[in-house]
Amino acid sequence: MSDEEHHFESKADAGASKTYPQQAGTIRKNGHIVIKNRPCKVVEVSTSKTGKHGHAKCHFVGIDIFTGKKLEDIVPSSHNCDVPHVNRTDYQLIDISEDGFVSLLTESGGTKDDLKLPTDETLLSQVSCVIACCKHIIKQDQGWIW
Repeated sequence: MSDEEHHFESKADAGASKTYPQQAGTIRKNGHIVIKNRPCKVVEVSTSKTGKHGHAKCHFVGIDIFTGKKLEDIVPSSHNCDVPHVNRTDYQLIDISEDGFVSLLTESGGTKDDLKLPTDETLLSQVSCVIACCKHIIKQDQGWIW
């Protein structure tokens, strides 16, 4: 054996995989799938009959869960597709500070204070309108009227 040291470059990610394989024929509407390297919620699935080459094909229409863009893909039903790990967490809004940070109530009873509202004026006005409407409804329920 030689006395020289061996160095290996590690290019692998230490975290868990962001996707898992699932047979295309088992993916249903309202499920999730990766289309063109984007995580999507499946809004439409259609399956063709077995054709001349022996495979039924699944046609997926999905909406990118981050951008809202519509994407489509056709995959043989017996082949595997990548399915993203998706976790959805709902929070209750407690307060909005003047600098644009929101205070949210977590399921464990703690608060999450590191989320800032978007700076896009159109989106910010929509969020503010929803919050104002919610305050109005809450005050009506409690016997107060604005």
